[in-house]
Amino acid sequence: MVTTHTWTLLITLAGAIVALIVLINSRLKFHPFIALMLVSIVVAVVSGESTEQIAESIEKGAGGILGDVGITLAFGAMLGKLLAASGATDRIARAVIDRAGERSLPWYMAGAAFVIGIPMFFEIGLIVLLPLIFSVAQRLRAGGKHTGSPYVLLATPAIAALATLHGMVPPHPGPLIAVEGLHAGLGTTILIGLVCAIPTVIVAGPVYGRWIAPRLAVDPDRELVAQFTGGTSAPISASTSASDSTPTSGSTSGSTSTSDRSEESSGQGDGQCPAHQNGVPVGRALAAVLVPAVLMLLRTLGELTLGESSALRHVLDFAGEPVIAMFAGFLFALFVLGYRRGTSPETTRQALTDSIKSVAGILLIIAGGGTFNQVLEDSGIGKAIESVASGAHLNLLVLGWLLALLLSFTTGSATVGIVAATGILTPMAQHMSSVETSLLVVAIGAGSIGLNYVNHAGFWLVKESFGMTLGQATKSHTMIQTLVSVCGLLMALLISVFA
Repeated sequence: MVTTHTWTLLITLAGAIVALIVLINSRLKFHPFIALMLVSIVVAVVSGESTEQIAESIEKGAGGILGDVGITLAFGAMLGKLLAASGATDRIARAVIDRAGERSLPWYMAGAAFVIGIPMFFEIGLIVLLPLIFSVAQRLRAGGKHTGSPYVLLATPAIAALATLHGMVPPHPGPLIAVEGLHAGLGTTILIGLVCAIPTVIVAGPVYGRWIAPRLAVDPDRELVAQFTGGTSAPISASTSASDSTPTSGSTSGSTSTSDRSEESSGQGDGQCPAHQNGVPVGRALAAVLVPAVLMLLRTLGELTLGESSALRHVLDFAGEPVIAMFAGFLFALFVLGYRRGTSPETTRQALTDSIKSVAGILLIIAGGGTFNQVLEDSGIGKAIESVASGAHLNLLVLGWLLALLLSFTTGSATVGIVAATGILTPMAQHMSSVETSLLVVAIGAGSIGLNYVNHAGFWLVKESFGMTLGQATKSHTMIQTLVSVCGLLMALLISVFA
């Protein structure tokens, strides 16, 4: 039964969400962490928590979520830095693209971005792929066989794959936060996330890219293209092959290859040693990317096939813990992509220090989100939502997707959308099965991706990198992200029918 107190708590929650939106988007431009902390304290006071309870909620919420996710995220950031600085991600992408014909290039680009997107944030993955996108697009343009913008044709599948992995599949921080908050099975969520991700990437990537590319006249700044490709801004060879070994007509005698030039460009500012130019073997690069995900999946297989008393089961359980899996992947990459290749320890340490700086803001937002979630639980607001939602018979997948979508769109932060939606829905997910909980994680993550517009950093990165107008960026980036969001929800709903 819905009481007056229940409605009071729900009105408090609605006011908290509005306050978050106003604080983050108004002229005050509060940092999301500050906004989350301020709103959490106000909600706790209005809900009747004592001063001692409020302090305990802040410490328990922030400390708990950082203990579960913060260290894992730090290792993920360091792993991503090692992969990018060593040229491993560039090597993977080029190995994939080199096997592609002109018509299959968008599909191969989606595949390359899909693999790279497993350990990397969206923005980092896109920056790593920009040299490849620009150089291959130049070849397509010089060949004269493609109508429309080859840059959009190749960027669309890359954006779709990176966004899908970033929002829907652990060990990315957003899905990992939802996994921890909803107590979902990590391996199960990875498997379901990947199943949902593949058709999502196909629809929002190569398929949509083929349709939208002829309709957008996008041509990035020539100096920017030259900076990322390491060559001149003049059109290069008419060959549509993506082979790195073929000299281009715009190259001078004795110039370095496209591969070498792009690796030099992508390594600028990372302090890489000359060993970086030798290239990373594809097998070693793939292993460095996949170690954490494989360990987490092996843990799930062990849970399904081995008894609890099995010694192998205990080993797999330990190795598959997110923090251990990410640490193992980081150590592997540190050895094979760093020290073994002759990179100086000082250079490596500086690169790792820089990687932590880049995620410090995200860690604070996660801490603020943990506080917000704990306050919702301690104040009884979560139970009030559960009471109303159960009476209205709302589909939790749709509700989680919608909450994350609206919060992400209005606050400009997918992380805020995920942590807030997770906190709101946690009481209602307590009696769900393992598969259903994992589907809810995917739905929430998919919701956080949609309607990515002017208040999102990724929107401006894409717009400025490709020299788009506001309208072109909306038709490409915003539409791609929204397609990913809708397709991700539809896949989760489809699987739920058979779960």
